[in-house]
Amino acid sequence: MAGIYVHIPFCKRKCHYCNFFSAATTRWMEGFLEALKKEIIERQDYLGTETVNTIYFGGGTPSMLRISDLALIISHLTMYFSIDPKVEITLEANPDDINERIATEWKNLGVNRLSIGVQSFFDDDLQYLNRVHSGKQAFQAIEISQKAGYTNLSIDLIYGIPTLTEEKWQKNLDTFFSLNIPHLSAYSLTVEKKTPLDLLIRRGKYAPLDELQSIRHFKILLEEARKHDFIHYEISNFSREGYYSRHNSLYWLGGNYLGLGPSAHSFNGSSRQWNVSSITGYLRNEGGRNTVEEKEVLTLVQRYNEYVMTSLRTIWGCDSVHIGNGFGIKYRDYFIRHINQYIDKKYVAREGSTFYLTDEGKLFTDGITADLFMEE
Repeated sequence: MAGIYVHIPFCKRKCHYCNFFSAATTRWMEGFLEALKKEIIERQDYLGTETVNTIYFGGGTPSMLRISDLALIISHLTMYFSIDPKVEITLEANPDDINERIATEWKNLGVNRLSIGVQSFFDDDLQYLNRVHSGKQAFQAIEISQKAGYTNLSIDLIYGIPTLTEEKWQKNLDTFFSLNIPHLSAYSLTVEKKTPLDLLIRRGKYAPLDELQSIRHFKILLEEARKHDFIHYEISNFSREGYYSRHNSLYWLGGNYLGLGPSAHSFNGSSRQWNVSSITGYLRNEGGRNTVEEKEVLTLVQRYNEYVMTSLRTIWGCDSVHIGNGFGIKYRDYFIRHINQYIDKKYVAREGSTFYLTDEGKLFTDGITADLFMEE
């Protein structure tokens, strides 16, 4: 599998918690689209002869694109890359951008998966996050999408919001499961440095986050997902069988992908590169080779660390045989020696050569993976 990620760096308004690269304006949209077309042509050889199985429009707010602009991007990708006829095309969309006409037009263009940024069905939570839409608009957007024929539908929810009680979080989950949506991405709210949320909390204008509250929410989430037969296939992702995000699974399983647009990352198995995080810088270079801000060839240690970090987050787990074959006996022995302590603590379970996080271990994912890393 290979994938293409297209970063659309425009928003109506910046959410307080967001640290993804975007700008609350569309003043550079026309120039961006021209530069993006040139970058598509410039990078057409990046994935070699691989067939593209997944295209993902992220941001920012891709649902702000005009239909003609989205059609142009898809047309260029089809022209310059080998695209699987059954390609998964995902569009991230905000509820306030979705109406009957546009949902149908997206579908007619080949968009076959929508990821709707709901975050919460309660208006006070949405106000805390500085979201543009309301809870009512979230319901309407889901209903419109389903009526338009989207069966491969996902929504995002955020837990750990100070305004979100356990009862309200339970209600958010009850609402999700009642709407017959096959995929859920659920994220713990985090405070990233220099975001508006960080500043508001430090100035005492916003309530700070409570880590214990997030843990309680996460445990409720795991219980409800299990009760409704949803597969917890990655730390933040839950779905019915057959509805895993093909694109995000590509990242976790080490597939190759090309990132287009400002700040987008690319990976070809041996090296990683990322584009300049600046719209004006991207326009200045017109999507050409100078658009790449930095490139690194991964060492064996880095590749091992990446495998451990991504695989342990998933239902597929971390395979010590794969480590031995792919990185060497030294790496396999190091991994087994360090992970055994977490089996003793019941944070990790083992089946044959494969190691998985238990529900309790999922609370400590970052710490466990960091302890398994090797140093150069």
